[in-house]
This record gives sequence, structure tokens and C-alpha cells, in this order.
Amino acid sequence: MKYLKYTTFILLVSIVFLSCSEDYFDVNSSVTAPTTQSLEPQYRIKGAIENMFTGVIYRGSREVLGITQNGAQNVANYYSETWSSFLTTGSYFLWQNAYVYSLPNTADLIVLGEKHNSPNFIAVGKILRAYGFGTTTDQYGDIVFTETYDGVSSLNLTPEFETQKAVYQGIIEMLDEAIAQINQPSNIELNANGGDVFYNGNKEQWTRLAYALKARYLNHLSKKASGDMAYDADAIIEACSKALQSNADNAFRSYGGGEAENDRQPYATGGYGSSRVDYFSHFFVELLKNSLDLDTPYEDPRLKIIVPEAVNGGYQGVRIGEGPLPNNTDGGDNYSVGNGGFYTSPTAPTYLMTYSEVKYIEAEARLRKGDNSGAYTALKAGIQADFEKAEATGTETAAYLAKMDAEVGEAGITLSHIMIQKYITLLFDPETWVDMRRMDYSNTIYPGLERPVNVNLSIFPGSNDWIQAMVYEYNEEDRNYENMPDNTANVRLTTPLWWNVAE
Repeated sequence: MKYLKYTTFILLVSIVFLSCSEDYFDVNSSVTAPTTQSLEPQYRIKGAIENMFTGVIYRGSREVLGITQNGAQNVANYYSETWSSFLTTGSYFLWQNAYVYSLPNTADLIVLGEKHNSPNFIAVGKILRAYGFGTTTDQYGDIVFTETYDGVSSLNLTPEFETQKAVYQGIIEMLDEAIAQINQPSNIELNANGGDVFYNGNKEQWTRLAYALKARYLNHLSKKASGDMAYDADAIIEACSKALQSNADNAFRSYGGGEAENDRQPYATGGYGSSRVDYFSHFFVELLKNSLDLDTPYEDPRLKIIVPEAVNGGYQGVRIGEGPLPNNTDGGDNYSVGNGGFYTSPTAPTYLMTYSEVKYIEAEARLRKGDNSGAYTALKAGIQADFEKAEATGTETAAYLAKMDAEVGEAGITLSHIMIQKYITLLFDPETWVDMRRMDYSNTIYPGLERPVNVNLSIFPGSNDWIQAMVYEYNEEDRNYENMPDNTANVRLTTPLWWNVAE
């Protein structure tokens, strides 16, 4: 993978920590790279944004594809699909990418914003930092938070881990601070060097993104009924009202589709993650064939937009862990390949946050407080926005919503209707795994959801046993084992995270 050369974190590491394993820190290093002190923040914002995609969104989604079941391999028994091998030993997953590639850029952006009296950069750094920490804690639970690299303090190789509850409190505080700081007078404008590849310096849109992320993390607390971090539907709805207002506010990264693998959507042909999505999964394809979950299936117009037709015609996905059936004489030609659809073409965008997700979060919060009418209105708005984002026709959109009105309506809306639509919208987004765990992997919520074929029965013997968290990387275990929580695979993988425990 070719990472952008923006972070100066590696310069510190190469000088001070040569005794550490080279493979952990050998990223973006360059003796000619500028130091943080010699830069102004406008030269760092692009790196801070784009490394969230390469280091967090992509890596956060890649290793859990066998759980979220978006795409499938062309071979049977692939390790991440059967929940075995490297998945149980902790090797080069989100942890390293977040702490080495992505989060240091956000810390430096904050430091530079402070140095150059530009609170707007401090705010952006905090928004991105909140996202990076949020995605990381949602995969591991307790993480390093306060004592991680901050751009000022000496690097601590044996930092304390903090509870997920404390991390969540810190994330919400970080987002609130960013909202307060983004519009403060600044000496340098966000897009002074054309680096704000999200919003071209529009502070109002950054504010909306901060509120959207706040709504997302507050919504994760759906099992918390008491205490100082209890689920608060009204607070979520309020945050949604101040969050993204249309698809024009979507936070995404575009790709040029060039020869370089990092100029292509990661899961596209030639992208650095294309080998992980050889085919679309059976679960995802079948869901799109009847996304309204009706007794008489009604095909979702997004099927033909997202999923390429198989060589031999039609749409068929591969069951996770199985690979193309060995008795299929046509090999993979009967299955829909994972590359080339709306989300997996070389120039396809990757989304960090969308207006559709905001409306689904609002719909869930309203449904939980008994406002079926408001929930249905929000759900329909989310669906319409996603159809528009996926470039479905107006006729297709209108027909789908009319069918929904006739067959579901506000009287019939359920949590399943919301989560199915959210699952489709969040294709290849690590947030999907959060939702599936919050919903207890229910096949009532997600019709047709099954565990992978050939799943690792030594750790997951029961039919209702699913992965709950990721194993910490072995580099962290080697270096910081005294502070790390129990990293035994059968404990880490099966123990629910804090937000997934009812209280």
C-alpha cells in the first residue's frame, strides 16, 4: 500500500525508537520530509483527511468483511472469512494503521493550528481525531487514548489503556470543543492551500460533520438505559437536526482511477484491497433482491447499480467462507464479481459520513422513543438520499418509495427496515460492524444473515456465537503487555464491548 507522506511522527520514531520492530514503524519515513515545526497547518489538512481513508476506513473494513459480509473471496476457507488464523493472532489490522498512519496527522494539525493561531484547524483536527479514535475503540473496546502521540509530549511506548466508556466521553467532548472552535477567528483559512478536500474551507459543513459524528456515537449507546452515558434519543435527534442536511454535505474521498493503486477506490480492480472482494456476498445480493423484506420479493433498483451482473447472467453472491462452489463447472462465471459497481469502480468515492446515515440514525432514535411517524419520515428521507447518491433514476426512486408506502407505512415500520437500509448505504464501512453487534447479529433484523461456512468452531462453537471484538496487534502485545487487557483470542473475540452490554 502506498501511503501519503505527510506524517512527521515517523521522524521521531526513527530517531528515538530504533530498538522497536522495524515493520511496525517503517511507514512514510523520509530524511527529507518537513518537520511539523517547519509547516503551516494548511499543508497538513489534506494528509490528515486522506490518511483517515487509507489507515482507518479501509483497514477498519477490510478484516471484518467476513463478519459484515459485503464481499467474498474466490477461494474457500479464507482466514478472515472463517474467523481463524491471523484473525486470532493480531497481525497488521486497524490498530497499527490508526496509531501510526492516521492519528498522528490529526495531532500535528491541532499543534500547528495552535502555533499559528488558527482554531479552525484545531477544530478539524479534533473532528478527524474523534472519528479515528471512535472507529478504533469500536473494533477493540479499551484503547490507548490520552497517552497516545499528541504532537507535543515525548512518545510513550507503554501507554495506559483507557476504558471504552472513558474514550466515548472523550470523543463527545472533543466534538463539542471542535464545534465551539471551528468559527473562531483564525489567521489561516482552512482551504488556503487547497487542502480541504472535504468542504473547500466551508466551516458550516465541518460543523455539520461534527454533529453527525456526535449523533453516530451517541446512537451506539442504545443498550445503555442508566448512568451518565445513558441512551438519549432526544439528544441524538437534536444532533441530527444540526448535522448533514443533504448529499451536498457528504464527507467523501474521490479517486482519479489512475494506474497507481492508491489512486483507485481500494476495492476496485487494481486498488490495494481489490483481492479482498472477488465477489459480492450471497447475503448482500439476496438482501438487495428483496430489501423491503416482503412476502413477494421486490427487487431493489440499487442491485444493478451496485452489483455487476455475472458473466453467465443474473445476480448471485458467494457464501462467506465457501468460495465459488467446487461443483460449478463454470467456476466464478455464475457469480457477481465484487469489482466494477457503483462503490467498487476505480473512480468510485469512499464515504466517511453521509446524509443518509444521519437520517437512519434519526429514524432509529425516533422509533425507540415511540415516534413512528417521525421515524418513517426520516427513513424515507434517508432512502431517497441514498438512491440519489447511487444515481438511481427518479422513476426508480419514486416506485420504490411508493411500494414502501403501500407495504410498510409508518404503522408498519420496524427496526429491521431501518437497519437493512443502513446496511446497504454503509457498504464497506466499518460502522456496519457496530450496527450488527448492537442488533445481536439478529436474522430478524437482517433477514437471511448466517454465520460463514466453515467457521472456526474451536472459538465459536455455538450457532449464535459471533465475533464481538478484534484481537490487539502482536506488536502492541510485545511492547505493552503489562497495560493491555487480556488479549487471549477466545476472550477478546467473544467478549462484547462496553456499549454492547445492557445496563
